[in-house]
Amino acid sequence: MLNQDTIEKNVVWLVVLTILVVSVAGLVEIVPLFFQKSTTEPVAGLKPYDPVRLAGRDIYIREGCYNCHSQMIRPFRAETERYGHYSVAGEFVYDHPFQWGSKRTGPDLARVGGRYSDEWHRTHLLNPRDVVPESIMPAYYWLDRPVVSDDIELKMKALRRVGVPYTDEEIKGAREQLAGKTELDVLVAYLQGMGTELKQAH
Repeated sequence: MLNQDTIEKNVVWLVVLTILVVSVAGLVEIVPLFFQKSTTEPVAGLKPYDPVRLAGRDIYIREGCYNCHSQMIRPFRAETERYGHYSVAGEFVYDHPFQWGSKRTGPDLARVGGRYSDEWHRTHLLNPRDVVPESIMPAYYWLDRPVVSDDIELKMKALRRVGVPYTDEEIKGAREQLAGKTELDVLVAYLQGMGTELKQAH
């Protein structure tokens, strides 16, 4: 029969039982979340990203914005007073992958939508110090170029396979919505939509 001394002195038993305990504990914590509506159903008013915001999100990820900005407001008074309502899982059901994070070299962006004008965002992205003199954010001057749109339908079809409810009509007209847009335009559109669904619901 196994006792504590035997387990602690036998590396194989210690590893096997540790993996077993961690696995069972992980399942006990994770499995219920799949049946909890607040984590699997979208918040009221949430819609999948339109082609413009979807392209903007891709640029946000490509440029590594998530390395300095989280999109997850924790339910603490200091955070909600600064950023707004705390983040809830239902806001991110169409995000693949989600951009929560915990790194905050810059402020959290979960509720940045509508906080500033489009022109402010454009200026900030092209040269941050023009609007925030103490900013250490790099200038993204190259974003003022046409956005690549020839793969947007494929992206939307791929997202539909993982549960994002795009219709055939939405996918068919996607490239037209990106016509004439720059990377700067679509990134600003993505930023301006962040967190707005929950703002409207409350």
